[in-house]
Amino acid sequence: MISFKDLTLEDKETIIKYTMNSDRRNCDLSFSNLCSWRFLYDTQFAEVDGFLVLKFRANEKLAHMMPIGKGDLKKVVEDLEANALEEHEELWMLGVTPDMKEEIEKSMPGKFIFTPNRDFSDYIYLRTDLATLSGKKYQSKRNHINKFKKTYNYEYVDLTPDHIQECLRLEAVWCKQNGCEEQEGMLNENRAIIYALTHFEKLGLTGGLLRVDGKIAAFTFGMPISHDTFGVHVEKADINIDGAYTMINYEFANHIPEQYTYINREEDLGIEGLRKAKLSYHPAIILEKNEACLIS
Repeated sequence: MISFKDLTLEDKETIIKYTMNSDRRNCDLSFSNLCSWRFLYDTQFAEVDGFLVLKFRANEKLAHMMPIGKGDLKKVVEDLEANALEEHEELWMLGVTPDMKEEIEKSMPGKFIFTPNRDFSDYIYLRTDLATLSGKKYQSKRNHINKFKKTYNYEYVDLTPDHIQECLRLEAVWCKQNGCEEQEGMLNENRAIIYALTHFEKLGLTGGLLRVDGKIAAFTFGMPISHDTFGVHVEKADINIDGAYTMINYEFANHIPEQYTYINREEDLGIEGLRKAKLSYHPAIILEKNEACLIS
C-alpha cells in the first residue's frame, strides 16, 4: 500500500520539484491551491517510482490526481488502484486534461471512462495579451483602463506581508457585500484566502495591491504552476470602484515575470457572470478537465 502523508507547508519543495518540471498547466497543481484548500479535501501525497501522487476526498469519496513525473505510468496507476481497493473504493481521478488522457490511453488503453466537466475547465491566457491588451478584441478593456486612470488617483504596489491586514479587511468587506455566510462555496473560498494571506511568504506567493486615494481598492495573488504557466488564484476588488477588477488584472499581468508564457485564471464553476468575464479576456486555451473512472 502506498504510504501517503498529509500535505503541509514544509512540503513545498517536494511538490514543486515535480510540478515545475512538468508541462501540466491545470490550476489544481499549484502548491498554494493544494495547501490552502487542504482543510476541505484532506489532501495527502506520496512519491512513488519517480512520480508525485496526490489523493484527497471529494464529496466524501476518495479521489486522486493524475500522477506527475516520469517513468512507468501504468505501474503507478495500478498502485493507485490497489491503494483504492485497500480503502474499499474504486480508482477515481480528477482534473485529467487532454494530454493526461492521452498518456493514460497510451499506457492503459480502454481501461478508463473519461467524463469532461465544462464548469471546471481552466481559462489560460497568453501573458502578453493580458499585459498589453492590444488589438481590436481588447478595445473595451483599454477603454476601462483609460477611464480608470482619468477618474481615480491610484497606485499599484507589489503585495508584501506588510499589506496582509489591508487585504484581509477588503476580503471581509467583499464577503459581507456578497453574502458569503449564506453560500458554502464562498465560505470555503474565504477560509482558503485567509490561510493563503496569513502564510503568504511560506507558500511562495506573489501578488499586487491597488489603492485609490490611499485606500485599498483591490488585491490579487498567485504563484507558478509549471515552468511556463503562472496561476492567478485570487482577485478581489471593491465593487464600488468602477474598473478596479480590470485595473488590478492589467497591472498584475504586467508584473508577472516574462519567463511565463501563460497565465491560468482558473475555472468559472458554472457561474454565468464569471464565465462571461473570463471569456471577455479571450483565453488562448480553455483547458478541459475530465473525471477518469476505472472500468470495473
